[in-house]
Amino acid sequence: MSFIDLFSDRADLYAAARPTYPDALFDFVAAIAPGRRAAWDCGCGNGQAALGLARQFERVEASDASAAQIEHAVALPGVRFSVQPAEATNFADASFDAVCVAQALHWFDLDRFYAEVRRVLQPRGVLVAWAYDWLEVEPDFDAAFKQSLLDVIAPHWAPQNALVWNGYRELHFPFEPIASPPLRMALHWSFEQTMAYALSWSATRRCVAAQGDAFFEQAVHRLGPLWGEPGQQRPVHMRLHVRAGRID
Repeated sequence: MSFIDLFSDRADLYAAARPTYPDALFDFVAAIAPGRRAAWDCGCGNGQAALGLARQFERVEASDASAAQIEHAVALPGVRFSVQPAEATNFADASFDAVCVAQALHWFDLDRFYAEVRRVLQPRGVLVAWAYDWLEVEPDFDAAFKQSLLDVIAPHWAPQNALVWNGYRELHFPFEPIASPPLRMALHWSFEQTMAYALSWSATRRCVAAQGDAFFEQAVHRLGPLWGEPGQQRPVHMRLHVRAGRID
């Protein structure tokens, strides 16, 4: 299975628009890991998860198969970025306490990746994968957002995205399960940030490529008045779906 790359063409947009993760997520990872010596952020994009892991682990390796994503990563203390596929890395055997995958596991060749996870984790090490789905602002905005944007781009999502929408429940995950606490992402975004996030989606960009950007401009015009003042920051929530497991 070849590397599925839907993000390199606008890695700058992806870097600017991705939401951040709650501290409670990284507290959970650290609590279940057998130690805090090293963690691997796999499919790191431009490093959103690496930042949180670096606060919990002495060393973080952050890798992505996309060179364009790594080029837009921000240098972080204790974090080393590299361009490597998830399924075959140059990391030493038994070198990590935790392997984390943020918003990326559904793109991997799972059998090969899971074999690599077992190779690089130390005994009783943990794999934690998470993904977030639709944003929520308030009912009127959410309904208009779905009608003017989500319904329009729906045919352009890759099949793998359905695994995210199902909360990773249908994802093959052959590890000793670890229950995670309920987690949500609570952000404060302006209208511009919210729409930039929507524009960073692979389905949005594919829809623009197929039919132009008029649909997106129309969505902006419809949603703007429902938001209020464009510069006003409003609470934006997203559910986090977490799968965690321990190797034998």
